[in-house]
Amino acid sequence: MINRSRFFNTSADFVYAELRNRIIGKQIKPGERLPEVKIATEMDVSRTPVREALRRLASEGLVKIIPNSGARVSAPTVAEMQGAYLVREHLESLSVILACKNGLDRRTLERIEDVIAAEEEAFVTRDLEASLEANNAFHRLISEASKNPVLIEYVDNIMLRTNVYILFYDNFSEETNYSTMEHKEILRAIATRDIDLAEEIMRKQKHSHAMLSMPDESPYSKKRRS
Repeated sequence: MINRSRFFNTSADFVYAELRNRIIGKQIKPGERLPEVKIATEMDVSRTPVREALRRLASEGLVKIIPNSGARVSAPTVAEMQGAYLVREHLESLSVILACKNGLDRRTLERIEDVIAAEEEAFVTRDLEASLEANNAFHRLISEASKNPVLIEYVDNIMLRTNVYILFYDNFSEETNYSTMEHKEILRAIATRDIDLAEEIMRKQKHSHAMLSMPDESPYSKKRRS
């Protein structure tokens, strides 16, 4: 039985945080079942907060809920990952083109600079979740500069999906911080409204990641995080 922390507002918050930490910490593996009764008994809660926690994890892409089968930790295939990164490449290329056309106001420019600084700090401290948060913020600010609400929504969705792959399969072991270097180049290109250069750098990233090594499969690729 786990002692529930007084810092959680609800039982569902507690179960969600506990399961998420175990999944990200690789204590629970991709594809592993998440039986409600077992989790409820172990965490000394009813099944209702367990179901709510699993739904929240599913909304983040960390869990798959299969009708008449129950919940499992997501287990994306190499083909799914390749398809997602291809879509992301095109969405973010469109974002940067529109951002260049619209330009950046001073406030947005400062926010992006702050995000890049946070990304640098996360790389130094090897904080993968903080790195992802900063990376997400960078790409969202670029998509917001496109002033296209549909594109912003799609970029948010594809980032959420690819974050799962990184949390599962990236060891965050690269020695050079390519992502931050490229983000600075993209920002400079947008600031000068150099569409061709901004798009070239964005596509060059290919939304790559250090090493997404999947169990019983060949690594997706040996690339850089972006």
